[in-house]
Amino acid sequence: MTVFANELYLTVLPMIHMDTGRTEQVLTLTPDRSSASEFFPDEIDTFESFFEQRTRYLIGGHVTGYTLTKEQTARGLFILRVTQHVG
Repeated sequence: MTVFANELYLTVLPMIHMDTGRTEQVLTLTPDRSSASEFFPDEIDTFESFFEQRTRYLIGGHVTGYTLTKEQTARGLFILRVTQHVG
């Protein structure tokens, strides 16, 4: 039973480790739509699938699940809205 839901947005952050120079991309969720990463049509499904596969590690405690919704922007790109269900 969902008591409430948090509307979040998928954001891809590039990270460079100062000590090693190692570079990587990190997926995170932000509450502000303006921080959402915009994806090209040929890549949105890959990011959606990858995130969806990992949500099982984010479910627990009061978090009961996630719903992912693709939204097209005015520029023709896509963002991923993530509804976090809390109960």
